[in-house]
Amino acid sequence: MEQNDLLLMREYVDRLNEASDAYYNGKGEIMSDYEWDALFDQLKKLEEKTNTVLEDSPTMNVSADTIQGQKEPHEFAALSLAKTKSVADIVKWADNRPIYLSWKLDGLTLVATYDNGKLTKVVTRGDGHIGTNITHLSKSINGIPQKISEKGHLVIRGEAVISYSDFEVFRMESGEDYANPRNLASGSLSLKDPEEVKRRNIHWNPFTLVHTETPILSWGERMAYLKQLGFSVVDHERIDQPDAQNVSSVIDRWTKLVTDKVFDYPVDGLVIAYDDTEYASGGSVTGHHATRAGLAFKWQDESAESVLDHIEWSCAASTITPVAVFAPVELEGTTVKRASLCNISECERLGIGDKGTVLSVIKANKIIPKIIHVQKTEGTLEIPSSCPVCGQPTKISISEESGTKTLKCTNPQCAAKKLKKYTRFVSKAGMDIDGISEQTIARFINEGWIKRIGDIYRLQEHNDEIKELDGFGEKSAANIMASLEKSRDVKDEKLLFALNIPLVGQDVAKKLLSAYDIQELVDQAVKTEDPAIFSLINGIGPEKSQAFVNWFKEQDNLEDYEDLLKEIRIEKTERTAAGAKCQGLTFVVTGDVHHYKNRNELKAYIESQGGKVTGSVSKSTSFLINNDLQSASSKNRKASELSIPIISEDEFIERFS
Repeated sequence: MEQNDLLLMREYVDRLNEASDAYYNGKGEIMSDYEWDALFDQLKKLEEKTNTVLEDSPTMNVSADTIQGQKEPHEFAALSLAKTKSVADIVKWADNRPIYLSWKLDGLTLVATYDNGKLTKVVTRGDGHIGTNITHLSKSINGIPQKISEKGHLVIRGEAVISYSDFEVFRMESGEDYANPRNLASGSLSLKDPEEVKRRNIHWNPFTLVHTETPILSWGERMAYLKQLGFSVVDHERIDQPDAQNVSSVIDRWTKLVTDKVFDYPVDGLVIAYDDTEYASGGSVTGHHATRAGLAFKWQDESAESVLDHIEWSCAASTITPVAVFAPVELEGTTVKRASLCNISECERLGIGDKGTVLSVIKANKIIPKIIHVQKTEGTLEIPSSCPVCGQPTKISISEESGTKTLKCTNPQCAAKKLKKYTRFVSKAGMDIDGISEQTIARFINEGWIKRIGDIYRLQEHNDEIKELDGFGEKSAANIMASLEKSRDVKDEKLLFALNIPLVGQDVAKKLLSAYDIQELVDQAVKTEDPAIFSLINGIGPEKSQAFVNWFKEQDNLEDYEDLLKEIRIEKTERTAAGAKCQGLTFVVTGDVHHYKNRNELKAYIESQGGKVTGSVSKSTSFLINNDLQSASSKNRKASELSIPIISEDEFIERFS
């Protein structure tokens, strides 16, 4: 074996292990998945060429986690899956046996154990043999029930993930810059405060039932049993005849769910498993892979070379994020010309320069444009000394948790820092302005179009400019304008909630308006010397009264409110005694509504009549309300299976209004 080969292997192993440590333990990203896979493949080729494998090679080991806490051995080793990017490999591996395909969720693997119907421990995957006990955080993670009906010994393996939408909300509201949802999920489990972990909105989705005392030999039946116990298992599909045509067809259909952004959770491929669990458990172990435990299908990332035009600094909340704008390239059937660089640390890692810098671009996991490599750096990156939104000075902040460098605005009154306030304002529970998301508001703020709440309704002045923005076009702009016009007529209680007054949620807004008209509330708050003026209203008290009064005594808030009144028309909510026409009934509402302004309004009516509205159909559901009675949606199918009546909005009004 040549000395150069050994030195190169040593370099590859060290780089891959360092990147894996960052990947699994919530540290700043060192290299992209694309780069890691490419370097891993180069290492494997060297190992095959030299017939040598270093002791700490990632081809033979699973990276250990560095989460602080009690280490604990796994009852059943959590080994890695062999990877492939070839449909032919899947067909060969299946060997004409029925298989299941499911998402390869991109998060952190957790193993949950139940005994006598109670959760006894939750352990991270760690190195596959020893993990960290994080049972104390289990109540802060969605999808891990503390009790189940099964009284035997159960071991379940699942993935803890954060959705893209929740990731964006947290990133903007917290001002912390994480590379991706997986990085945030893994970093969150290092925290000591369960309430802080809960705020990250982590979801745990079981992807296999490792052990049960009840003999179930079918993987599909095991997943069905977990669903019956109340777990939210990973989506899956059975392929009875796994030939090339069938496998390709299913993979293409699932891939489209990712490229069309129908699926909101991060995935980095698909998992293939035998339905016959007894056969699957009989394979051998090669390195850290069990040959029959499953197969991971990774998409072949398509890369393109482009040239940087400029760096756009986008301000959201207190963080100013660098965005690369480059010559348009075609990737995965779409034109790409922008990619977020996340933070200053990522720019430094890649070697981002000025105009003319040559970049390699991919769409990570078929979705997110990402710079993976700088081929040639031209000039140096200029970090702005003033905020692009308000013009005030900026500063570079270094996170104590991850060491990541981010650029922040120092102006506490910067319009970008009101992003959370504006997001609540346009929400369904607020003004219900459809088509304007948090990301859209951030974009409009950076364009200089939103400086106060009333400016949201003056976006019509920028209609032609919105049409020209990347990702918008005429249809999106028209939808936004229509939503703005529709929302100008607003119920008083929705407006009060939309203003984002501290401690004034939907319930408090209703209670305040049960005693005064909205303008009376505002006038009294402005004039009074007594902050507890509203404290005698049932359910308010001195703290909520003071919060309301203090908010309107701030001149900026009062001016914002008075400016907004020029753009909207307030409808007084008729307050009649609650009835009992829906008493004891549980409804699920799906699809569009026509008679009610939106589904929230229908939900409010049902609740005012003693009924309950839930999000999913179950045995306890009394009626499913759907104006498309013949819909093939999952809710309609579930209702039909459970013999639950499906009624239209007209029928609901006839029977219960």
